Order: sequence, then C-alpha cells, then structure tokens
Amino acid sequence: MKRIAFLFLLSPAFAGAQIVQDSAELEPVEVKAVRASATAPFAKTNLSRRDVEKQNTGQDLPFLLNQTPSTVVNSDAGNAIGYTGIRIRGTDATRINVTLNGIPYNDAESGGTFFVNLPDFASSVGSIQIQRGVGTSTNGPGAFGATINLSTNEVSRDPYAAFNNSYGSFNTWKNTVKAGTGLIGGHFTTDVRLSRITSDGYVDRAKTDLKAFYFSTAYLSDKTSLRLNIFSGKEKTYQAWNGITEADLKSNRRVNYSGTEKPGTPYDNETDNYTQTHYQLFFTQQLSKHLVFTNGLFLVKGRGYYEQYKSDRDYADYGLPDRIFGTDTFASTDLVRQLWLDNDYYGDVFSFQYEKNRTRLQGGGSLSRYDGSHFGEVIWAANGMATPKHRWYDQPALKNDISFYGKWQQQLGKGFELFTDLQYRFVDYDLEGFRDNPQLHVKTQYHFFNPKLGITYHRSYWTAYASYSIGNKEPNRDDFEAGAEQQPKHERLGDVEAGLEYKKGRAAWSANFYYMKYKNQLILTGMINDVGAYTRTNIRNSYRMGVELQGGVQATDWLRATGNLTLSNNKVKNFTEYLDDWDNGGQKINQYRETDIALSPDIIGAATITFTPFKSFNIDLISKYVGEQYLDNTSNDARKLDAYYTQDVRVNYIFSKKWLKNTELILQVNNVFNERYEANGYTYSYYLGNQLTTENYYFPMAGTNWMLGVHIKL
Repeated sequence: MKRIAFLFLLSPAFAGAQIVQDSAELEPVEVKAVRASATAPFAKTNLSRRDVEKQNTGQDLPFLLNQTPSTVVNSDAGNAIGYTGIRIRGTDATRINVTLNGIPYNDAESGGTFFVNLPDFASSVGSIQIQRGVGTSTNGPGAFGATINLSTNEVSRDPYAAFNNSYGSFNTWKNTVKAGTGLIGGHFTTDVRLSRITSDGYVDRAKTDLKAFYFSTAYLSDKTSLRLNIFSGKEKTYQAWNGITEADLKSNRRVNYSGTEKPGTPYDNETDNYTQTHYQLFFTQQLSKHLVFTNGLFLVKGRGYYEQYKSDRDYADYGLPDRIFGTDTFASTDLVRQLWLDNDYYGDVFSFQYEKNRTRLQGGGSLSRYDGSHFGEVIWAANGMATPKHRWYDQPALKNDISFYGKWQQQLGKGFELFTDLQYRFVDYDLEGFRDNPQLHVKTQYHFFNPKLGITYHRSYWTAYASYSIGNKEPNRDDFEAGAEQQPKHERLGDVEAGLEYKKGRAAWSANFYYMKYKNQLILTGMINDVGAYTRTNIRNSYRMGVELQGGVQATDWLRATGNLTLSNNKVKNFTEYLDDWDNGGQKINQYRETDIALSPDIIGAATITFTPFKSFNIDLISKYVGEQYLDNTSNDARKLDAYYTQDVRVNYIFSKKWLKNTELILQVNNVFNERYEANGYTYSYYLGNQLTTENYYFPMAGTNWMLGVHIKL
C-alpha cells in the first residue's frame, strides 16, 4: 500500500489526456458516431498518434494501453508479443467492445479480441478512445467493461516515408516500412505499410512470427469522401497458453508444457496459425451544412488452425477404425491433430450526424453476419491411418447481429448539457453442434434495449457529469455447450457513472465514481456440463464499485507528471462453488455469502514522470502497480496472484538532419527492478483421499528486458 501511495502522490497525473490532433491530419468523420464527445457524461481516455508512436517498439496493442486507468495486461509468452490480454475494471476482453474505424472487431463467437491477428496495427493507428463502463452505443457486441475505438482513417496532408526498426531481449525484431502520398491535388491520398515481428519469447519455445500489411486509399472533396482499406495479418505462434505450476514457478519460471506429450524432445510444431484479412469501404456525404451521412461496408476473412501432438488416444474418439497388423490390434495411438476455424464476417455500419447551434443528433446502426466453420483433422498417427488425413468433426455456426441507435446531446442553458442514447440490438444464433457435443443444436434469438441518460455541467475550469446506462450481452459460443438443460441466460448490466474534472493552466485532475450492477453475469463456478467440461454459470447478483482518480501537472518546462489510481470493490453475492470429488464421483458444493470476482484487483495504479533536460530529449519513468487478484470467485488466499509493482524507463530522442525529416531513437527498459510477477493464471481444486487439493497455474512475465528502436521518417 505504501508503494501505491508514493506512486500516486508523486505524480498526481491526468493520464486521460485529450486527443492532440496532428496539425497535418484531418479527423475522420466515420468514428465520431461511436465515440463519446468531450462533453459526454462518461469516463473516457483519448490517445493521439504521438501517444502511440513514442512507445511502439513491437509490443502488442494491449501493452500500449497499460498506463490508462483501471487497465491490467498480460502475455502468454511473457514479453508482450504474441498472445496478449487486457482487462479494464476487471472485465476481460470478451466483454470489451473493440471497433476499427467504427467496424466491429470482437470475434463474433467468443467475443474475444485477438490482436495477435493484426501484428503492428498500432503503426497505422491515428487515434484511440477508451470508454470505461457501458459507454455510448457502438457497433458489435455490447460493452460490459469498456469500449476501445481505434481509428486509422486520419489523413496526412504531406507525403512521407518511414522506416521503423527495433531489436531487443529474447531476440525480438520489429521491422516496419510505411509510406504515404499526402494529399495529391487536394483530393487523393494513399497509405501503405509492411510489418514483421519475430521473437523467441520469454517462456521457453514461445516463439512468434508475425507478418502484416496495410493499404488505404481515399478520394476527398469538400462534401464527399470515399475510402478503401485493406489490411491483413498472418501469425504463427508456438503455444504457451497452458501456464505453469506453482512448483515450477519457483524453480523453472520459463518452462513450457506445450508439445511435451511427444516422447523425447517436445513436438516442434505445436503452433497456432491464423491469417485474418479485413476489407473496409467507407462513403461519407455531407448532405447539408449541418447533416453528414457515413456508410461502411466490411468483410473479414479468417482461416487457420492450431496443431497439437496427442499421446495414447483412442482411434474411436476420432471416428477412426482400430488398426490391425496380422494378429495385433491397436485401439490407440499417438497422433497429430489440427483444429481449424474458417470464417467470414461481413456487414454494414452507417450513421447520420446532425449538428446545429446547441443540438447534436446522431443515428445509425450496423448489420452483420458471421459464417464460421469449425472442423478438426488428424494429419498423422504413429500406428497409421487408412487415409493421409481424416476429418473427425465439422460444425458450422451462423450469427446475425442487427442494431440501431439514436443519440441526442442538447445544451439546456448556461453550462448544462443533456445526453440521451437509445439502442436496439437483435442477435440470432444458429450453432450446429460442438466438437465434444456434436448432437447439440442451438438456435436462439435475443432482443436487447440499451438506454443511456446523462447530464454534464461545465463552468469555468470545472466539469461535472453523471449518467446511467444499461447494457445487455449474449452468451459466448462455449457457454451454449453446457447442454440442452443448462442453456445460459443473457447478461445485463446497469452502470452508474459520476465524475468531476478540473483543468486550469498546467494542471488537471479528475475523479470518477462508478457502480456496475450485474444480473446473470456468467462466471466459472466449477460446474461440469453435459460433456464433462467446466462451463460458465449465470450468477444472479454481482457488482463492481470504485473510484478512478487521475491527475497531471506540467511542473516546469522540463518536468511533467501524470498518473491514475483505481480503488474498487468487485463482489459476487451468494456464490456456489462446485468441486470434483474423485473419491466418490460427482461434485461437492460450497456456499459463500459474498466473495471477490476473479482477476479483479482492488487497487490499480499507474504513473509517468517525464524529464526533458533539453529540447527533443525525454526520459520517462513509468510505474505500474496491480493489487492481488484471486484466481477464482472464492476469495481463497491459496488461489491468488500476488500484488506486483513494475518500473520501466523509456528514453526518446528526436533529431533532424538534412534529408532525414525526423529521426527518433527509443530505448525502453522494462521491469528495471527485475520483479518476479504473474499477471494472469487459473486454478483447479478437487477432493482426493478425502483431502482438498488445489492446483494453481500461472503465466509468468519477463524480468528485466529491453527494446531499442530507430524510427526514421523522410
């Protein structure tokens, strides 16, 4: 606790800095419809292109957001490259709505946001807005903790070429080449980017090989614009998603269990392989002085698999006949399998935006369809197969999503502004079986109404706001595999936000209170479904309540401090825990009156102190504190992640010389004090020999590591 107090008092920063728009860029119209305006009554953080560029040496996008309020990030490989995760207010990525230029990015089935499929996307991002809580209506899945809106459609007026290269710990390389024409004849512009990121990872064999391209071209006039974006990412990562035991955490932190089912050396191709390509076509038309229409068509094509070596598996489990060699019959074998996903996600987003005098009206929505195919193939068996390749399951999945919203902001008088936002959303699922439950056919529909109401008061240097929002969210694909008699209900969230901000001269601070009340939140309880898998269960009553404090001061021309601190309570009421009973079969049940929600720390703090000893030379001292987190919902001290504090140092030096328009050197040293910490994990408990046994698994993060970047812009 002393560390947190020191961290915040030393730098009472306002990390939620407003977007500082590059003077050489024009703000894209299409993202306005899903972003909260400066006066909207919600907790929000805006990041500019420069905020992203100064730290972009190859880390995945969640780690570039690590200093924003209430944020906790993690990495399977331990070094922020490859599979990474983000939680905001304790809410995981499946409940965080993410849009790219207003187009939904969340996986339509799992709800997850897999930024590994878009390597180095940050190098094309012009601005980011994070809304915490339900926030304003957006496109795609409902926000149950936050929304993250990324925009790449900013327009650079001047031509440029840039070469960004980084190298660092664990043989990590990032190579980026990008260029833009600027505005040609005042109407045409094109931007392109090629990227490659490779790393051996902190965890043993947790290698990554990521490639990506980005292409955007547009026609702009006074009243009309047309833009085409095509971008793609290809990833190959060695699996590191099993975590490690508590015993290995103490003695062998970098061990990786993936591939070790193979006798002898680990299987060398225990990898995840996926390619995702996005096509976006935007049309914007100014219909009158006060009215603008935007429309965006999109198609996302994804295809890939993960490969695994499995030992001593029954042929019958894969729909294969036993192998007979003379008088010998083999009912089992070692084998290699691939689990495939082949999907198309396509649709349309649209909006009308009207602004006149004291009135702002927005209306819009989205229509989308997800068409996915899940199938598995056995590609090799130690004891042979009748065919070179065998497909043992094939389950299609369809999901339709339609939403409409209307937003009204009205200045009521001196300093007061009313905000109203109404959204209707329709979701249609059609799931034809699951890998472990092929006979279960789920066809269900949801009708959601998500209203928001708030008010803002502004006077002089002070701004106060309050809002109440309702959000609804459908279950994820895996939740439906619970069985015909255990089908999940949708989740509902009521969110109260109230804030006070002060900005004057070189200082700013803010405080935001939130109370997020859930009905039927889906969480893991240990309950087993019809096919013996652990499934999320609806919990009738749970909540998150906290205060987010932010502050910032430019103390002198050479010293700036920013920081944020979140203090919260995250509780489940009347929680029922299910534990496997290996002695007698079945499960034992424990009841709890009130417990903490898993992976929801009560304290999260971040701070940055920036020294500028001379022009164009900055030294940033970057601090992060995350309180202890429980691995399940029982508040059991034997099942938790310890609190941790990390200290990073970043040095940025920018210079220009002759034909070099802008050259920046970036040196970032992460975890300077070599903190041994874990940001993610899971737990499993059971009864054996009439004793309770708990097995915790952790995802260790790297100790002291560094990255050196050279960014050259012509």
